[in-house]
Amino acid sequence: MAHFAEIDQFGKVKRVIVVSNADTSDASGVEKEHIGAAFCERLFGGTWKQTSYNGSFRKNYAGVGYAYDADIDAFVPPKPYPSWTLNTETAQWQAPTPMPTDGKRYSWNEATTAWVEITE
Repeated sequence: MAHFAEIDQFGKVKRVIVVSNADTSDASGVEKEHIGAAFCERLFGGTWKQTSYNGSFRKNYAGVGYAYDADIDAFVPPKPYPSWTLNTETAQWQAPTPMPTDGKRYSWNEATTAWVEITE
C-alpha cells in the first residue's frame, strides 16, 4: 500500500489516503509516484504527493495540518512555538536552545524561551 497526501494551494495537507500498489505501478509492476498521484487526481481532483510512514522520502509522514515545503521536498509539522526554527535537513522544528539531557522531564516556556523542569 502507498500513502498520498492532498495539499492545497498553500501547501497545507488536507488529507492522507491509502492507495493500492496496483494503482501506483507501471505495466512492469514498478511503483511510481506520478502514477499514484494521477490516480488520486482522477478520483478526487487536487494536488497529491506521496508520503512514507518510515520517512524514507519527504522526511516526515504527512499529517493533516502539516505543510509540504517544495524547497526541501518535505512534509513539515506545524510550528509549535514562534521562537523555534526549522531544521531543513530533518524538517523538524528546533528550540533556540537544546533541551537538557540530564534525564529530567522538561517543557518549553515560550515567554522565557527556555526549558523548564517538570516537577510533579
